[in-house]
Amino acid sequence: MTDQTNPQETTPTARSPFSEALEMFLRNYAAVAGLAILILIALAAVFGPGLYGTDPFDMVWAPFSPPGADGFLLGTDYLGRDLMAALLHGARVSIVIGLAAAFMSVVIGVSIGALAGYYGGLIEEVLMRITEFFQVLPTLLFSMVIVALFGASLPMITFAIGIVSWTAVARITRSEFLRIRELEYVTASRASGASNGKLMFSVILPNALPPIIVQAALMVGSAILFEAGLSFLGLTDPNVVSWGQIIGSNRQYILDASYTVTIPGLAIFVTVLCISLVGDGLNDALNPKLRQR
Repeated sequence: MTDQTNPQETTPTARSPFSEALEMFLRNYAAVAGLAILILIALAAVFGPGLYGTDPFDMVWAPFSPPGADGFLLGTDYLGRDLMAALLHGARVSIVIGLAAAFMSVVIGVSIGALAGYYGGLIEEVLMRITEFFQVLPTLLFSMVIVALFGASLPMITFAIGIVSWTAVARITRSEFLRIRELEYVTASRASGASNGKLMFSVILPNALPPIIVQAALMVGSAILFEAGLSFLGLTDPNVVSWGQIIGSNRQYILDASYTVTIPGLAIFVTVLCISLVGDGLNDALNPKLRQR
């Protein structure tokens, strides 16, 4: 009996790498939960201060009013300022600093790693020695020196965090460029007369992005922690509220009113944890070896 099956019905439909990566990411329930919480935190940072309407520097009630008392959801700090207002305004500042510092680190790291991995030789030696120099520096101490010398403004704090955090991205980018630059499609593009700039940023870099994206996501969390550390040490703009600044200004009252430090600390912990979960999910989703399982 003749088989009447249509060959087109049995041939599996080719799927794009993006759809495969998205499906892999959605299978990671921890990463999806982390992303959902991050979206809520981002919405609170964007719209919360306007909807809540209280200035975080206004002394609205008696100091150290505990959470839930006198109509204040998270209580008041040592000056009687609304901790909920401070937390919402601080979310915006901490997240912006984290994103800006991570972006700066990625730009520096990708530029240095791409040049080192593509050209090799003397250029690679010089750039990798510079990378090693920054890698062995005590990052917190170096950033403290920068902020102390040039001022504790938000742009300077962002610069200080970004300038000490790019080495991991540089090494990942260099490794990917060393691997990809000898592949056949890169050789074919070079033979067709493509310039070095086009080969680096139009041919090689797009294929080297997955591990860089994962590292960039993790660096946002590291930058938030870094800013909190600087703020805890008092190296921050006193006229701007951030989660680290809330902890730093209330640290001497931790035994009398622990909630003034615990609440912003939990906000930092949850945000960084969610970023780490999303980073792990991206690592699994963007890894072609794991997608083939």
